[in-house]
Amino acid sequence: MYEHLVIFKFNAAITPEREQELLTKLLAFKGRIPGIVDLTAGLNVTEETANVHGYSLGLRVTFESQEALRSYGPHPLHQDFVGGLSGILENVVVVDYPVK
Repeated sequence: MYEHLVIFKFNAAITPEREQELLTKLLAFKGRIPGIVDLTAGLNVTEETANVHGYSLGLRVTFESQEALRSYGPHPLHQDFVGGLSGILENVVVVDYPVK
């Protein structure tokens, strides 16, 4: 299995409604994109102040294999989500690693 972690930092153009819409799209991946074993996503509600750096949306996806992770990138649902980030994304951090 492989874990795929993503945290998103949006610019000032994002609205709370748009952020919620993006979250809903991410949650809809489960059961619709092959190879996803588990998926969680949510808006950042941390009480820490020192290490947030403006990141407000997090995603964790567990894939059944590295091949499933590779197939996820070009999947139409994922591409639709990525296309919706135009003009609002300031930065993104992605970490992928095999589960031992």
